[in-house]
Amino acid sequence: MTEHQPPGGPSGDPPDGPSGGLFGDPGSVYDAVVLAGGAARRLGGSDKPGVRVGGRSLLDRVLTACADARTTVVVADPRPTVRPVVWAREEPPGGGPLAALAAGLRHTTADQVVVLSADLPFLGHRTVRGLLTPLRHGAADGVLLTDSDGRDQPLVAAYRTGSLRRGLAALTGRHGELTGLPLRRLTGSLDLTRISDPVASFDCDTWDDIATARARIREHGHVLDEWISAVKDELGIDLDVDTGVLLDLARDAAHGVARPAAPLTTFLVGYAAARAGGDREAVAEAARKAAALALRWADEETPETPDATPETPDTRPDA
Repeated sequence: MTEHQPPGGPSGDPPDGPSGGLFGDPGSVYDAVVLAGGAARRLGGSDKPGVRVGGRSLLDRVLTACADARTTVVVADPRPTVRPVVWAREEPPGGGPLAALAAGLRHTTADQVVVLSADLPFLGHRTVRGLLTPLRHGAADGVLLTDSDGRDQPLVAAYRTGSLRRGLAALTGRHGELTGLPLRRLTGSLDLTRISDPVASFDCDTWDDIATARARIREHGHVLDEWISAVKDELGIDLDVDTGVLLDLARDAAHGVARPAAPLTTFLVGYAAARAGGDREAVAEAARKAAALALRWADEETPETPDATPETPDTRPDA
């Protein structure tokens, strides 16, 4: 049985979670399995998970999207990553997606698991949660994205862990092993819900795909959020920042005080917020205070208008 859901919002997330899809339930617990051990033949055998888009490797971009997973398993040879993960490998290496999935599932314990490929430049937290929410509240075995041509993307999906394990066990019993079997042998036996999201499901199989991804994140509507996400990853900052508040503050400081005041003020706001606990509320409160100060500063540049009240005789004793 197949259930189709309408597409979610635009897949360019703000920094708290990059990519579109549907808003999810923040209370659900899930594990993530990221398959990152493919041969990348159409990239000439290059290290596809390590290819950078927007200054971040494709693998790190995917790991950021599922950063709130209880356990994240990456099926590949170990490498430096933006955050700690559990490493796994199918035997023999290169045994295909089903063998890799089985190797990753051995390290998971949650009832729901998000299964992702490592080449999704526009995947974000909102998309991951958008997959988990209908899975948690529905009866299907899994929820997956479809691409711009309506094709299933089973490696951008959330599944019931038990359903995957039962399906893999059945295939192993039937074929003796999973090596070389196509993924559709598993997904074809599952009850799946489909969500159309051509942006979040976009994967990078060729150098043309890489070029497309690099160009898109530099477009006006995406570049700032992409940059902030990249900086947070680089600095190890896990903070949900309201960029609109900070941009308004920078504008007020630049216009009301002096242009160099904008970066200096936002730096000081960040420092003050860190001292106050470093959460979203601390940033908002520090920004509010600084913005109010900038407006008061600007007000002093406006000449005061004398009251139009009639003059009264001077009754001071020394008049």
